[in-house]
Amino acid sequence: MIPHAQKDCIIAGQILSFHGDPFVMPPTEAVTVRAAALQIADGRIKDIADLAALRAKLPDLPVIDHGDALITPGFVDAHAHYPQTGIITSWGKRLIDWLNTYTFPEEQRFHDAAYAREIAALYLDFLLSNGTTTVTSFCTIHPESVEALFEAGEARGMRIIAGKTCMDRDTAPEGLRDTAQTAYDQSKALIERWHQKARATYAITPRFSPTSTPEQLEALGALWAENPSCLMQTHLSEQTDEVAWVKSLYPKARDYLDTYEQFGLIGKGALFGHAIYLEPREIARLQDTGSSLIHCPTSNTFIGSGLFDMAARKADRLRVGLATDTGGGSSFSMLRTMAASYEIGQLRGTALHPAQLLWLATRGSSESLHQEHQIGSIAVGLEADLTVIDLASTPAIAQRARRSTDVWEAIFPTIMMGDDRAIVETYVMGRAMRPT
Repeated sequence: MIPHAQKDCIIAGQILSFHGDPFVMPPTEAVTVRAAALQIADGRIKDIADLAALRAKLPDLPVIDHGDALITPGFVDAHAHYPQTGIITSWGKRLIDWLNTYTFPEEQRFHDAAYAREIAALYLDFLLSNGTTTVTSFCTIHPESVEALFEAGEARGMRIIAGKTCMDRDTAPEGLRDTAQTAYDQSKALIERWHQKARATYAITPRFSPTSTPEQLEALGALWAENPSCLMQTHLSEQTDEVAWVKSLYPKARDYLDTYEQFGLIGKGALFGHAIYLEPREIARLQDTGSSLIHCPTSNTFIGSGLFDMAARKADRLRVGLATDTGGGSSFSMLRTMAASYEIGQLRGTALHPAQLLWLATRGSSESLHQEHQIGSIAVGLEADLTVIDLASTPAIAQRARRSTDVWEAIFPTIMMGDDRAIVETYVMGRAMRPT
């Protein structure tokens, strides 16, 4: 379902604004909420002012007034696997068994371009229903799976970061293996077709070092060096048994990160999903190179991976994004993902403030993807990707919000208990896009 394109307009409500990183400065000073209105022109935010002032200045523009609803930047999901849509919440396996039992059989279906298009459309509509406007996703080894996602994103006007997943080691099933050369050639062709076209960004995508040979990682490192404006996404230190597996496959590597580093797969634009079990050397190199970490809390609890240390990694001044990691993650909702991040923080001994959680799901994720000059904030000149949230979407949430003594107490119940019912509207480049 593709709605009619939204013309220039004024959108009003309770606007959430960032003034800094709430992990660096007091959260209530870094993030504020106030009644205001946005002038939308050509898909971007042209002005922010009081609704009455914009109405007086622009009397001919249509006004969409969301009243007391909270308007945030569109949610940014920084790590996902859209081909796993159909197997989300598959029961009872740890990572390696989960891949072999559920993931790899499903991903083999994506050689069929029609099936890939079907799932890509379904997946992006799930995201829009949940207020997500940008996603970074792994595809499968099949170029058809990449084409399907970029095409579906283009049809909806969404900002999409994606790439062909590359696996050539016999640790992956035969039907999901390419070679070092085909990984390079097919990825290069997809870069030429899609990278930086409209709102598409290509991410060079080795699944993780256990499913790639050194020759393939070397080829992908060379490809990234030739195309430095691309991103590079992979996995790092998700589970303890995975870390041990990597050591057995790469006995000369200093640590897990070194299996990427020795091939040039580290640096600004590198996105490392999970990164729970990091050694001191790895943390230092991630800092030095400007690499990003992507926290996947519902996946880490659902698959039993472990507890990411958000407070420590932010204290390390690392870029950290937030992600559903569907289908290892158990929800398409960034609200549920924020809630899980809060719960993991509690288990780690650090209570994350609601302002920090919203920052992670928007500005923090955009910074991790190096997209902060386009998305992730509500500011003049940025793309008008917006999520409108009802802070009383269910009776349980409403009764708790009524007892709030400040705006953050009113917002927090929706973060913890909200779902797609809380999403009033999702705007993509100023277009109302929430599927009905």
